[in-house]
This record gives sequence, structure tokens and C-alpha cells, in this order.
Amino acid sequence: MAEAFVEERHLLKALRWWDGFVIALCNPGFLIASLGFSMGALGTWGAVFLWAVSAAVGMLQSWIYAESASMFPDKPGGISLYAHEGWRGRFSLVGPIGAFGYWIGWSVVLSIFGKIIGDLIQAKWFPNATWSVFDGVVHLGLAHFIAIGCIIVVWLLNIFGIRPAVWISYVTGAGLMIPLAIVIFGSYISGSWHSANMTWALHGFSGFQTAMVFLFLFGWSAYAAEVCATFAPEYHDTRRDTTIALRSAATFTLVVYLLFPLGLGGVTGAPSVATAEGEFYVPAFAKIVGSGAAGVMLVLLIGSLFLSMISSTADGSRALYGIARDDMTIKQLYHLNRFHVPARAMTVDLAVNVLLVLFISSNLAILYMSNIGYVLSHVFALSGFLLLRRDRPNWPRPIKVGRIWLGIAAVLCVFNAILVGFGIANPTLTGYGTWADMYIGVGVLVGSVLLFFYRRIVQDKQRVTFREDVPTEPSAEQMALLREEAVVAAD
Repeated sequence: MAEAFVEERHLLKALRWWDGFVIALCNPGFLIASLGFSMGALGTWGAVFLWAVSAAVGMLQSWIYAESASMFPDKPGGISLYAHEGWRGRFSLVGPIGAFGYWIGWSVVLSIFGKIIGDLIQAKWFPNATWSVFDGVVHLGLAHFIAIGCIIVVWLLNIFGIRPAVWISYVTGAGLMIPLAIVIFGSYISGSWHSANMTWALHGFSGFQTAMVFLFLFGWSAYAAEVCATFAPEYHDTRRDTTIALRSAATFTLVVYLLFPLGLGGVTGAPSVATAEGEFYVPAFAKIVGSGAAGVMLVLLIGSLFLSMISSTADGSRALYGIARDDMTIKQLYHLNRFHVPARAMTVDLAVNVLLVLFISSNLAILYMSNIGYVLSHVFALSGFLLLRRDRPNWPRPIKVGRIWLGIAAVLCVFNAILVGFGIANPTLTGYGTWADMYIGVGVLVGSVLLFFYRRIVQDKQRVTFREDVPTEPSAEQMALLREEAVVAAD
């Protein structure tokens, strides 16, 4: 007999579409953090082309996810929960695997960007702080402790409700627009952009392999407009706000991911390995706006990375809360604090990322490790969209995309599956990861299955079934919510 477990609090409907758009302004921060390495490996033209391709894929996926989000306005947790709904009648393990893959992809943003912020602050204002403490694995310096401090501050901002986090996001998002505009337009106005700096480093079959692995890695950044779907239950008007947030964020991402690398690449050329993590932005801004204003641009750049950390905590914690709500991991994560946010899940994010800062030395190894599950979650979400169309044709769809999107979803699903294959098979090709990192990434997914078994067998005292009974129409509670959403949309 399973024990009854009731979560009395609910996520608040406190957001509008523009709040979702601002949360998705974390995307340029992802680009900023990874751009230097990609230009160094691909050439500046190669980076421009592949970033644009990846962002275009992300935009198409966001169009598709709007339909899935509208079908389940009671489901927090984003695309991995839609994958679970599509697959649980065929193979129930897709749910926990996809959900943990999605969560780890968003969660590790905290450790990666916290460390980049620490590196930038140390390089600009504390260049002589060369002390370090060895913890047995990593030599911890000032940058590491700044990173841990940023992770704690982001946790504090999020556990007091979604609104404080969104307010900070508005401030940092507004600041982000300044360096974006300066690079996208100022590079040409200042005369700093030169075609001689634009290079192409992809040649032959090895170039094709490199391009595919980088497209795999870019998905971690360029697909992130789907974050708007995670907050679908928290929008005032789920149908309207979810649609506009997803599509406006995805379109903005595509524009920035095309024009920002183009502007910066023509100013800096391909940066060296030593400066690729972010230090090359300082001389680039100095060329465009002068050395005096370059420090201000760096502060705004740091603000954009901090914005990405805020959004990542909000998104990743809701993914853990959502899968616990749907009985796919330990029930203790199915909990909201008195501010109606999943604080326990946020605390898990805090602990995981502090450990990553303390015991994994390479940001890029963390990125590679987490991206296996993240891109795989998109494979499951896209195929789940197709299965929902087939298995639940009568389920209400307040947002329904045209039939052409079925073909587009199938193509994107295959494309992402191929990228996962390239990424797993070539962990050392770009220098981003090692075979050990690949095993850690796969190990996270294995761990999700073990926690699924623990939830079902130990906590719920049920048999594990790999094919679940799936309703073809919403429950009475879901139908009431869908009707309520329809009334809101009509007003």
C-alpha cells in the first residue's frame, strides 16, 4: 500500500510573458562564456556559422514545445516532463533519465559561470592574488571562493520567491543589452572590425567531425530558450504567455547568436587558448569603446553571467520538483517553501555545484559531462511530442502547431540523437572533455534510474513497471484547469 503524500502549496501564477523572456536572457551569457573556445577551434567564420545553426535548431524546437506546454498547464519542470508524458506508456525510464539529464544540464551553469566570474574579477582587479589552497584534487584560489560566494548569493535570491529573482534579472538583463549592442553595432561604427580576422578552420572529414561535436556542445547554450516552458504553470495566461515567451526568446537568441560572434570575431580574431575563457573580452572592449569604458563593459558582462546563474537555479530546481511530483525520484524533493518555490531542490543545486567547484578543475569538463543528458532530454522531448500526437489525439491542445511541424520534429529528433552519438564517441576531440567525464555524464543518468527504483519500491512500496497505463483524456482536475486557462485567455 503506497503512502499518501500531499503537497499543499502550489507554484504561484505570478509571471507574464515578458518575465519569461527576461529569464531567458540567460542565453547570451551562455554564448559569452563559450565563444572564445569555439572561435579558437573553429575559426571565426566557423564559429559564426555553427552558433547560428544551433540557435536556429533551438528556435524550431521552442515553437514545438509551446504545444506540449499548453497540454499540461499543471506540469512544472519543462521539456523533460513532456517527454515523460509521451513515453511513459511505452518505456517509463525515459522520464527519470530525461529529467535528470535536463536538470544536470541547467544545474552546472552555477559552477561554470561562478568560476568564470571569479576568473574575470581576479584578472581585472586582483591580478596579484596568486595564493591557493590545495584540497587534494584542485588548487583553490580567489576565483574559486568568488564562485562559491556567487552560488550562495544566487541560492538566497531564489529561495525567497520567483519575483526577487526576476527583479534582479531585469536589472542584469538591461545591463546585458549594452555590451551586446556595442559588439553587434559598435564593432563596425568604431572601425575595429576587419575581414582579415575572419577565418575558417574546418576542413575535410576531421573538420566535419569537429563541427558535429561542437554542435553537440553548443546545444547546451543555443537550445536554452526552452527555459520559458518550465514556468508554464506560473504564467497568468498559460496559453498566451507561454507561446509569446518561448517564441520571442528563441528569435532573440537566434539574432544574438548570429550577430554577436560576427561582430566580436571581426574585432579580435580567434583568441589564444590562454585568453579564451573570457579574458579576451577586455582588450576587445578596449578596441571598440576605449580602455576607460572597457571596465564598465566587463562589469555588465559579469552581470549577464550572474543572470544566467539566477535563471539556471530557477529552472533546474523546478525540474527536480516536477519529477518528484510525478513520482520519478525521491518524494522529499516534492516540496515548496512558504515562498512557493522548490527550496529543497535549490539546495541540492547549491550542494552539487559547490562540490563541482571544489573538486573538478576544468569548466569545460563540467560542460561536456552535463551536456550528454541535456541534449538527450531534447531527443526524448521531441519524440515525446510525436508520441503524444499519435497516442492522445483527443487531448485538448490550446496551442496546436501545424502538421508540417511533425516532420520538423522528427528531423530535429534524429539530428540531436546523432549529435549525442558524436559527443559520446569523441569526448577528447575538442579538448573539452575526457573519457572519465563521459562516464560521469552517463553515471548521472544511471543514478536517475536507481533513484526511480528507490522511489517506487522503497518509498511508494509499489512494483516497478516499464509500461504505464496512460489516460487518453485529461483527468477532471486537469480538465478544470484547462477550462480555467481558456477563460483567462478569453478575457
